[in-house]
Amino acid sequence: MSAPSAIRHIGLSLGRIDHWHDGLGEFSRQLGLALAARAHELRGQHGLQLSFHLPARWHGVFGDQVGYLATHTTQRWLHVRPVRFALWHTLHQHNRLRAPLGTQRHVETVHDLNFLHTKSAAKIERYRARTRLRLLSRDAVIAITHHVAADIQRELGPLPHAPVVIHNGATDLTGVAQQAVDGIDPASGYLLHISRMAPSKNIQSLLDLAASWPDQAFVLAGATSPYTAEVRQQVTQRGLHNVTIRLDLDEGAKAWLYAHARGFLFPSFTEGFGLPPIEAMHFGVPVFLSRLTSLPEVGGDVADYFDDFAPATMRSVVDAGLRRAEHPAHRTALRQRAKSFSWTACAEACVALYLRTLAPTR
Repeated sequence: MSAPSAIRHIGLSLGRIDHWHDGLGEFSRQLGLALAARAHELRGQHGLQLSFHLPARWHGVFGDQVGYLATHTTQRWLHVRPVRFALWHTLHQHNRLRAPLGTQRHVETVHDLNFLHTKSAAKIERYRARTRLRLLSRDAVIAITHHVAADIQRELGPLPHAPVVIHNGATDLTGVAQQAVDGIDPASGYLLHISRMAPSKNIQSLLDLAASWPDQAFVLAGATSPYTAEVRQQVTQRGLHNVTIRLDLDEGAKAWLYAHARGFLFPSFTEGFGLPPIEAMHFGVPVFLSRLTSLPEVGGDVADYFDDFAPATMRSVVDAGLRRAEHPAHRTALRQRAKSFSWTACAEACVALYLRTLAPTR
């Protein structure tokens, strides 16, 4: 195969990303790493030069085979570069920075339409109109689940191009060097929750469950946010001595928590995907999910589901699921389900979409 005659520049915009400790951070980092691993091949075979658009403090995180572009607030209105980009991929819908002037094709990944569930009626209409207007200008739209694709088509009306579903990968932390987390007894049989701990994650139901189940240990982990202070306050005020909170953990600490957990609880109200349950499944840990939004698509028939969030109901679901997980075949099924979500496959599907989008129209 002869080398391509010209370089085509591909911009991958993470926006003004602050940290890697939540779902969008994990998605951006892992997809970026998987794409960067193919940078040399893409340049040689297809003439595609990858450049990552993110704050300067993160430059270099994807290696030296890719370029780096700094973000600036003014790019919300005007973004000028000396290089013309053949394609610009906005990696999530919360990124308000524009593609550079002269960009020929624009792809955007939509992770969810959670504003439908979290905003007032007046704000929903404003968000709906703004999102539709933005996606009308895109040459391709990626949805991370069929649930999100259906939301887009139902709520935003016809778009020039139907959303392309590309499932996220999920990181397999089973091979990571584990780091014990202070203050947690690995033999305690704790139930684990990991998320960014926003109200939409339904942390309240976990606190209510812990209050009704005082002899069961619970560990809540995730990224620091304004809501974590409220969660800590509730734990103290309600005297929930069986709840431990740990924030901003690295991969070694997360791996240790998954490896020693009795079960993983994820009763979220709204999800576009749901990475932590799959991370838990890699360890063969039984997962207990809300039946809402995208989670049944992720958990399939190996997960157990909450149909309501009354503490007694949740406990009965957990008890039954833990009994099911006593069978080795179920642990194997959990691991197999987790392996079906691959960052390599996600990156390959994105590259295939880039090439289709860049192909000359007839």
